[in-house]
Amino acid sequence: MSQTNLPEASTIAILGAGAWGSALAKLAKTNQHRVTLWSRQSSQSLAEAIAGSDMIVSAISMKGVASIAQQLQAIPLPEETILVSATKGLEPITGNTPAQIWRKALPHHPIVVLSGPNLSKEIEAGLPSATVVASDDAQAAQIVQTAFASKNFRVYTNSDPIGVELGGTLKNVIAIAVGVCDGLQLGTNAKAALITRALMEIIRVGSYFGARPETFWGLSGLGDLLATCNSHLSRNYQVGFALAQGKQLDEAIASISGTAEGVNTAHVLIGIGDRENIAVPVSRYVYRLLNGEINPQEAVEGLMERDLKSES
Repeated sequence: MSQTNLPEASTIAILGAGAWGSALAKLAKTNQHRVTLWSRQSSQSLAEAIAGSDMIVSAISMKGVASIAQQLQAIPLPEETILVSATKGLEPITGNTPAQIWRKALPHHPIVVLSGPNLSKEIEAGLPSATVVASDDAQAAQIVQTAFASKNFRVYTNSDPIGVELGGTLKNVIAIAVGVCDGLQLGTNAKAALITRALMEIIRVGSYFGARPETFWGLSGLGDLLATCNSHLSRNYQVGFALAQGKQLDEAIASISGTAEGVNTAHVLIGIGDRENIAVPVSRYVYRLLNGEINPQEAVEGLMERDLKSES
């Protein structure tokens, strides 16, 4: 692999012009980088958008990752071009994470995962926030760290990309459950118990896939979980809250702006849990709720009526 060095005034292409992509573009521009923000609706082609880029950031929804990765395979890129995955989700058919898709499509490029408690509207408003950039390539992670860090956006590096990625992905399912909890006005005690038990569930899944357990106690795990489960700005939380108010799933999804990745992730996660025999009780009740097998009250009752056991 060629040595990766990002110029002080670099060229960064951000794929995905939604709230998240726009927030990342604003952060990069603050640091005086040349930024191209691209979406499928852009007048320029994908090849034109990434031409001459030192870094390509994917902030597109999960359903578009495989297609864009395939398109990039056909476009000549210098091996030192850094690919940054800022998508949180799981591919429905394979169960792969976004970074795994990028790695398979473009194996010779440094891959960096960016994830953390990052509500886009707060970042756009200039409010303080922090995130994590994780990679097997320490130098690439440091370059991405420098590219986006500012006085209001603290960026930490990490060497556990799968842990950072799964923390940001799996918490979306839990945010739906917490939205239900708040929508039913079950109180702070119930919410705290739900989040705490769900974190152990996330660690269980992540550990199975080779992530370091301690990663999930950091910004991309517990931090992201707390942010997503405590804000009406979270799309996944909004879906759960709407379901608790009696809306059908399609109505709940239609009422939000953007994609609630937790809906798809719940389905993929249950498939993985069943296949690999991983206990995911909170996520399973979310899955059953999303599929209309139970109503919000039955989901809560089911969790509370589980067999008595040790906390560990």
